[in-house]
Amino acid sequence: MYEERPSRLAGAVVWTNTPTPSPGRGTSPVLPDGCMDLLWHEGRLLVAGPDTRAYHPDGPPTPWTGIRFFPGTAPALLGVPAHELRDRRVELTDLWPAAEVRRLSARIAAAPHPATALEDLALDRAAPPDPTLRRLVTALAAGRPVATVADELDLSGRQLHRRSLTAFGYGPKTLARILRLQHALALAREGVPYADTAARSGYADQAHLARDVKELTGRTLGALLGG
Repeated sequence: MYEERPSRLAGAVVWTNTPTPSPGRGTSPVLPDGCMDLLWHEGRLLVAGPDTRAYHPDGPPTPWTGIRFFPGTAPALLGVPAHELRDRRVELTDLWPAAEVRRLSARIAAAPHPATALEDLALDRAAPPDPTLRRLVTALAAGRPVATVADELDLSGRQLHRRSLTAFGYGPKTLARILRLQHALALAREGVPYADTAARSGYADQAHLARDVKELTGRTLGALLGG
């Protein structure tokens, strides 16, 4: 069972996933969402980098705990540019001193609620949010053109691309595409017809939506929604 709640860290989400074994049904893919996660799994701290395609977990379903950061905010906390972690899952010891990670892991393992302890770790390490990046995410999520947003932020196209690679792991056009996908999925899950979903989330038509979903997730929209 998957559960989530808003974090005390602005814009972040704390989540737990305890899969229920089901014959003939594998683990659901993790879809691109513009975010990065700090994960707790079987006594280990890991980082999920920004995805450009669906990620399919290996092995049997097991419990996970995580904090999903608002897009663009994790690199400052982790101390590594997002593009270095693109489409990767890595041990936190690859990024931070091993002794420090062992200390943090022991603290989380001893906590009555690992999710809260993981959240406390993030709160202790979080950097102040970058208002420019927040404006960028908000504008792209609203469907504004990348060139227009760059002008509004007083950035050249090259500057915007460089900052996006560091913060999100890819350029602003890829971020816009992923945010549009998430908007469409949210509408479709609410029961909005596919043609209306396409129009309301900024696709040219339903066929455009179908192609984008398949390219980014490897599945059809119907399959993702369980239809």
